[in-house]
Parts: sequence; C-alpha cells; structure tokens
Amino acid sequence: MHSERDVLLRFLDRSRDAVARATEGLTEEQLRTPVVPSGTTLLGLLGHPTEMEVHWFGRVFRGEPGELPGHDGWEVAPGTTGAAAVAAYRAACARSDEVVFAEPDLSAIAAAVNPGEDERVALRRILGHLVEETSRHAGHADVLRELIDGVTAS
Repeated sequence: MHSERDVLLRFLDRSRDAVARATEGLTEEQLRTPVVPSGTTLLGLLGHPTEMEVHWFGRVFRGEPGELPGHDGWEVAPGTTGAAAVAAYRAACARSDEVVFAEPDLSAIAAAVNPGEDERVALRRILGHLVEETSRHAGHADVLRELIDGVTAS
C-alpha cells in the first residue's frame, strides 16, 4: 500500500520528468525558438515549473524569501543553457521533495500566504496544485517539442 505522499509525488515526478525530457536532444537555438504565436519557447516553459517549485515549496510553504535568479516569468536570461535550465529544474524538484519528506503530515500549514489568496494552505493542497500545474506544462512541452522537430512523447 502506498501512502498519500507517495502517490502524489509519483504523479508529480512523472510530469516533472516529461517536462525535462521534452528538451532532450535539442540545440540551444531550438530551445529558444518560439513556435507558437504567444512567443513561448521550450526553454522559457522549463523555467516556469522551476519557478513554481521554488515558489510553492520554498517561499509559500517554508516562508523563505528570495527570487529565482536568471528567470523572469517566461523569459530566460541570455546566458542560460538548456543543460543549466534542466539542472536547475531538477535541483528545485529535489529541494521540493526534501521539504515534502521533512513534514510528517501533509496537513501541515504553509508559513506564508500565496500572493492573491486569503489564507495559508496545507502541504497537501500545494502538492495537488503542483501535480495539476506541472502536468499542464508537460502537455505544453509535448506540443512545443512536436512543433520544433516532430518528436512526440512516447
């Protein structure tokens, strides 16, 4: 029998891996090429879930201050490489997992309120939100990748 924590993290990890895998084998130019009218790039899209991990588990749940260096919304700093962006994403995910495993109860309440919300939320809600958001962005990454070089998720 798997715990609620294990189930939520397993689903989150599947989506995390899908987001990172969408960048594999592409050139730096391909990662930075917008292929949809909004101008979204695969490298920019990768930065967004990285920021979500840092924001929700660090800033909101733990109450840690700070900004994510090198990333502003969906824009990526000029010197950021695909490999560095994937490494930053994987590091942010590992740190998030540490936060989740450090809490004995998923009902633990966040230290801070997410901007635009009225109350502090439980770790369980944060995990559910990240499963939803990361899954959505994994789908976006699949579409961008297919538009770049025709490769589809297997």
